[in-house]
Amino acid sequence: MTEEPVRKDSEIQHSNSNMGCGQKDDKASLASSQIAPYSHQPSAPASKEVWKKGGRMFSILLAVHLALLACTLVSSGAFEKIAVHDYDVFFLLTVMMLIVIIWIIFYLVSTARCPDAILCKDSHAGPIWLRGGLILFAIFSLVMDVFKIGYYSSFYSCLSAIKIIYPIVQAIFVVVQTYFLWISAKDCVHVHLNVTRCGLMLTLTTNLAVWMSAVTDESVHKAHSKLKKNVTDDLLRWLLKVGMRSSSADVCNCNSQICQIFKNGYFWLYPFNIEYSLFASAMVYVMWKNVGRFIDHHSHHIHRLKFRLFRRTFFVGIVLGLIILVSGLGVLIVYEVQVNSSTESSKKSQALTMYYIFNIVCLGLMSLVCIGGSVIYRFDKRDMDRHKNPTRTLDVALLMGAALGQYAISYYSIVAIVASTPRDAISALNLTYALLMIAQHTFQNIFIIEGLHRQPPKEDHKHGSRQKDLCGLTFVNVSAVSLRVPDGGSTLAPSTAPSAEASLPSDLVRSLTAPKRMNWRRKCLREISMFLLLSNIILWIMPAFGARPHFDNDTELNFYGDSMWPAIVDICLPFGIFYRMHAVASLLEVYIMS
Repeated sequence: MTEEPVRKDSEIQHSNSNMGCGQKDDKASLASSQIAPYSHQPSAPASKEVWKKGGRMFSILLAVHLALLACTLVSSGAFEKIAVHDYDVFFLLTVMMLIVIIWIIFYLVSTARCPDAILCKDSHAGPIWLRGGLILFAIFSLVMDVFKIGYYSSFYSCLSAIKIIYPIVQAIFVVVQTYFLWISAKDCVHVHLNVTRCGLMLTLTTNLAVWMSAVTDESVHKAHSKLKKNVTDDLLRWLLKVGMRSSSADVCNCNSQICQIFKNGYFWLYPFNIEYSLFASAMVYVMWKNVGRFIDHHSHHIHRLKFRLFRRTFFVGIVLGLIILVSGLGVLIVYEVQVNSSTESSKKSQALTMYYIFNIVCLGLMSLVCIGGSVIYRFDKRDMDRHKNPTRTLDVALLMGAALGQYAISYYSIVAIVASTPRDAISALNLTYALLMIAQHTFQNIFIIEGLHRQPPKEDHKHGSRQKDLCGLTFVNVSAVSLRVPDGGSTLAPSTAPSAEASLPSDLVRSLTAPKRMNWRRKCLREISMFLLLSNIILWIMPAFGARPHFDNDTELNFYGDSMWPAIVDICLPFGIFYRMHAVASLLEVYIMS
């Protein structure tokens, strides 16, 4: 019987008449792909490749135009002098979310009705820890929407109705999208390819637009609350000009206690909504890359997550990471209390000194650990995984791209500190902090990227191959394996001297039942990954929930001015915050792979 040729990551042609699942005239049919290798049409692969690129290009252009439109409205709505109000931004985002909800329902219904819509799934896409994090952030986003509805309902008589409709639609959007990504993140769709590509790009653009709106709103609020405590009257007047999105805040006063609770509550929950939008965007992008993809599972390594986070470890990385995490929470609380509630400059200097010392110690330890992990990789005998993996490619791109935000802030700080006079102890700590931030991001990216490209340990493959060598032998007791049935038909007594061949099954049983030994390299890599994971969590929490030494330390603010430095921080810091959370997800995968 002739063996069928292997099809890997290919786009597959489909005709309208096949299987009756809608418009499939462009691609995506396994039936036609089985005939295509034997046909004598040399132009077919080229035409399919051109059409594939055309469909992708059209969806990319759609996303670019929508993203630019949303970015224009969001940035314009942040300034009072521009005649674009926040309700204009809310209207655009509401329309985009409603369209995405309708498309998701269409996608779920169309793929459920067509049995051949999803021919294969990408095992690397949407791992369980990523989807679990998405659900966690979605829950907090829903709570944020509840607080927003309560806040805007407190003075609905003087506000546009879109401000109340927007959080309601956003809550529905979060629920529908979370369900969609939970069940469909691994799909390689083969029906309605161009519609699916455009729908996924629209979903991605909507999440990015919501992210831009949340980052702008939160950044303006944080900058206003930080700087208005100890700035000059001229700067305060500048903040009043650019800090509010519209004059509705001047007309509608939030005087009641419940209104203040709602307002402060949804601002504190903004970091979770920001991370939810970015997590969803990353998962949707991987789905877009997998549209029309056919995976050869014979060469596609599948790594399943096993919940064995604390087995065969020294607990050194976990203990040190927890110490860093708890210490960081204490430093954050003390820092916020002293900086926000105290008007004495000495208290503020003490808080900044404590914050910088903690971060210098944490970043220094993380840098040394990352260097040690990279050295261990030099002695690791595992092969590099060179198979096509859109998820890993996106992870690497996001790590490198998001690190640029923190790089930019650090280099701006270094120039300001070196060029400014006089120099005090806080400036020296700030300079050390900026240098270590650059070094830690660089060494951590090297460690994570190399870990993501490693194959699973060879012991796992050997263990699986020895299990297959038993050739279907079934047994309950190890001692019973030595009972052999010879050709004559008589059963040997247990006291009969077994031959070398008879002792082979018991040897296999002992080798399979004995616990596998993990070498020191794998143990060290797991400890390093867990320590870095916990450390990145606290380094995400501190800036995401209010720590802004960039504004509390006057060196950069006095050097770059009242307009330039807040703009630099507001643009670059969200990328630095996202880097920490994305590093947590990548380090968890490195931990599992080790």
